[in-house]
Amino acid sequence: MSRYQIMAHWDAEASVWWAESRDVPGLVAEADTMEALIGAVRELVPELLRLNLDRHDAPIVLNFLADRAEDLYPA
Repeated sequence: MSRYQIMAHWDAEASVWWAESRDVPGLVAEADTMEALIGAVRELVPELLRLNLDRHDAPIVLNFLADRAEDLYPA
């Protein structure tokens, strides 16, 4: 079983979540909600692993780390 770390970030200007990963070459995704982002990443990662790392149908675990920095005291 292989584990891959996915970083999810909140873009307050665009009001979207976006994801990237050093472990999964080529992964860039965005969605309006975290749930939608997780769904998109779950679909993309197996295909990207097959295309970029020649990994085939091995069980994988995705670890999501998220940040959502917000200005609590806007000027």
